[in-house]
Amino acid sequence: MPIEVRDVSYTYMPGTPYETRALDGVSLTIRDGERLAIVGHTGSGKSTLVQHFNGLLLPSQGEVTVNGISTKEKSRLRELRREVGMVFQYPEHQLFEETVYKDIAFGPRNLGCPEAEMEARVRHALERMELDFDTVKDRSPFELSGGQQRRVAIAGVLAMQPEILILDEPAAGLDPSGKQHMNELLLSLHGEGITIIFITHNMDEVAEIAERVMVMNRGQVYMDDTPDHVFAREEELREIGLGVPGMTQLISMLNRECFDLPMGAYTVEKAYSAIRGDLGGGSDAS
Repeated sequence: MPIEVRDVSYTYMPGTPYETRALDGVSLTIRDGERLAIVGHTGSGKSTLVQHFNGLLLPSQGEVTVNGISTKEKSRLRELRREVGMVFQYPEHQLFEETVYKDIAFGPRNLGCPEAEMEARVRHALERMELDFDTVKDRSPFELSGGQQRRVAIAGVLAMQPEILILDEPAAGLDPSGKQHMNELLLSLHGEGITIIFITHNMDEVAEIAERVMVMNRGQVYMDDTPDHVFAREEELREIGLGVPGMTQLISMLNRECFDLPMGAYTVEKAYSAIRGDLGGGSDAS
């Protein structure tokens, strides 16, 4: 289910003193099964862009299609939004039902799912989020921990069985263990065949998860490449207010001293392997 963005521009509050051009001639293709990270400084247009992917926003100019369906086809928006799930930043703030079961079942119920299928969807979504169905289904979501609330909120999107999952800062506000669990979850969902698109300010998350990185700047696509190629352009990223993963910073520092290691998207394991290889430890950078 590819997403095609063709020369899309978007202006907030046109014709007013507060008119702001958030997107300016953006074109891109997102293929089935990708793990795409979208990064950029605040106000770069990344959140505005992803809200075009399921028709929450419509282009001021240009067109967005998902599997050939234009987001401007109002009669097909419901169909499109079943296929493209959106998880906003701090999704736990959107919980509203009195029980976990009712909250997750809200979407499938609106689709007209029979009770048996709806329960199966809720159960499977909770299992995906590593929450026990019988333990949490009758609890108020507001009695759960923050991390559990986020998992319930994401389960509500997964119960719609989307083919594409879009997440805005999925690990925002989580502690280190919660962030690691979120990274593992996204990789697991991708392994089940779901296309993953996520916005983040955390470059370590990009190095851990993404296979493609798109950098937004002033409403335009500034870079679009593999993580290794993007993070090799450290100085350009810093010029537009972005950084690189912590381990990439370490490699850069070592290179200024005595090493000659390739720049790229380094995780802890990859940096360790590269340094050992450079020291003659028998390992090469992966």
